[in-house]
Amino acid sequence: MSTAPDPAPEPREPKAALIFDDPLDQQSSDDTDRGWGERSGGDSAADLKRFLDEKPPHHL
Repeated sequence: MSTAPDPAPEPREPKAALIFDDPLDQQSSDDTDRGWGERSGGDSAADLKRFLDEKPPHHL
């Protein structure tokens, strides 16, 4: 039987704290990312072509 002392327990990682701040006060990724369909540049001919290509049939 060994009388060697037990090794010290490893320190645990701290638990995640609950944050009760107002989430609407913070900026989200939706506020900063490019939105759907946004395109760089200002080519109006390409915009018109895209509009006509994507227009639903009942808007003819």
